[in-house]
Amino acid sequence: MNLPVTALIVGGAVVASVALFLLVRRRAPEGGFFTDGDRAAGVFGVLATGFSVLLGFVVFLAFTSYDEARSGARTEATLLIQQYETAQLFPHPASVRLSGELACYARAVVGIEWPLLRQGDKPAFNPWGLPLFRTLTAVEPRTASEQAAYSKWLDQTSDREQARLDRVQAGSGIVPGPLWLILFVTAILVFAYAFLFADPGEGRLPQLVIAGTITAMLVTSLLVIRFLDNPYSPGFGSLSPGDMKRTIGQIDEASRALGLRVPIPCDAVGRPL
Repeated sequence: MNLPVTALIVGGAVVASVALFLLVRRRAPEGGFFTDGDRAAGVFGVLATGFSVLLGFVVFLAFTSYDEARSGARTEATLLIQQYETAQLFPHPASVRLSGELACYARAVVGIEWPLLRQGDKPAFNPWGLPLFRTLTAVEPRTASEQAAYSKWLDQTSDREQARLDRVQAGSGIVPGPLWLILFVTAILVFAYAFLFADPGEGRLPQLVIAGTITAMLVTSLLVIRFLDNPYSPGFGSLSPGDMKRTIGQIDEASRALGLRVPIPCDAVGRPL
């Protein structure tokens, strides 16, 4: 979330609503538009409650998607370094090839997939998923440790693909269009109904505060849902590939510590050489 832009949008909406409320108040009759204030307040309470319930549901839906994407990114990075460890149990040269391709997979997540997600595009697949599969099919495990590593690798691959799916799906907009429509309609109803309480006989400051706070609450709520529905948009609180970057560093450190000379078949952003 871009905090300066968000503050500008909320502030602009509040200023516009206050100016509009002053205009309505100038033309409102003495005592307001309602002859029965209690009944009008009851109707407003029903509208506000309905909007609050819908808002809570949509926020929960959007935050669930956001949390799944964050958890998926962390799990994917963890499984990748675990697969690197498993790869060392395979026979040579498959272990070396798998290690290099895993490093390229991590680089592609950071350098190829993440920029697409920030642009609002959904990457179809990681370009190193197929090379990893082809390298694995050439492995013929013979010893007990190799067979155990082969089985473990398949399980880790399935878990990694599911974690990647959780990460990618969040960038496709989890809140459906009809929900957005209903949310905007109810927000407009609450906003418009609040203006009918304009009363030139009451103090100006309290009424302007009411108009401003209602507007700020409505606009802020919609912006929060928009942010949660697009968690990869640049700004404060957006999802970043920090976990995968740490995994890339861990792979490099582990290779040096183990004395492995792993050829990396890709450039710095994961494109095949």
